Amino acid sequence: MQGLVTVFGGSGFVGGQVVRALAKAGYRVRVAVRQPNLAYRMRMLGDVGQIEVVQANVRVPSSVARALDGAEACVNLVGVLFESGRQKFLSVHTMGARNVAEAAAKAGVKRLVHVSAIGADVNSAAKYARSKGEGEAAVREAFPSATIVRPSIVFGPEDDFFNRFAQMAALAPVMPLVGGDTKFQPVFVGDVAAVIANAIASPASVGATYELGGPTVYTMREILELILTETGRTRPLLPVPWPIAKLIGTLGDLQASILPLAPPLTTDQVEMLKSDNVADHGLPGLAEAGVAPTAVEAVVPTYLYRYRKGGQYAETPAGAF
Repeated sequence: MQGLVTVFGGSGFVGGQVVRALAKAGYRVRVAVRQPNLAYRMRMLGDVGQIEVVQANVRVPSSVARALDGAEACVNLVGVLFESGRQKFLSVHTMGARNVAEAAAKAGVKRLVHVSAIGADVNSAAKYARSKGEGEAAVREAFPSATIVRPSIVFGPEDDFFNRFAQMAALAPVMPLVGGDTKFQPVFVGDVAAVIANAIASPASVGATYELGGPTVYTMREILELILTETGRTRPLLPVPWPIAKLIGTLGDLQASILPLAPPLTTDQVEMLKSDNVADHGLPGLAEAGVAPTAVEAVVPTYLYRYRKGGQYAETPAGAF
């Protein structure tokens, strides 16, 4: 086996695929998570003894330093889609990213891959995108040779994007449409994991920033229509004006402050929906990282079938992929 790679946030949707890709490449992997008792399955993604799980919180510098002890490389995947409790955008995306980068530099870690997001901008009106931009700046300051990876919407069997809307289509009489003309470039989770694993060993990735998008750009309206077709549902799309969307987002903010459950929409997400989420062609992407892009049409049907009437026993709807 090769050197040790510490993966912060390795038990999540993207993290599981990154850990698998690193293990397959022959690395020893240390998965650093806040609640190790919930990440026991991580050990089964590699050979016996190849993967270990430890406790770490990017908001606590001492725990980050312990997790990096003896590591040759590290990956920071930690992020939140909405604020709840102590998990704030500033504390996780900005201060947490700084803690990891500073600890990695101090520990003599050779390679750092920091996962951000398309749209990261210190001047953004959305707190999520602004904190991501500030996090990137903090990483560059503490660890100049770090590789920054900015994916668009990430899809896969356990995603919280296509699955969420498909579940909504199965239950709701109408589909609310916020930002119908906003563009997205969904990227397959396996492709993102491959880029990250390749970046650990690739000299070309040192100090680079990658923006990852799939082979096709969709509007939000087209994505919802795709989901409705694939699940065999007939639901009218109800355009939601921005003021009404903001009001719904305010209720979502209140829910997130009370319950540890993902709200349907937050005010910050409404702000983000006002901007396109597509890769910048001026930056390297999947092709430059040596990864062939996987189309939505090749993967999404393999898990959206469960939202059809009859589930796996339902006939493939007309027009589905």
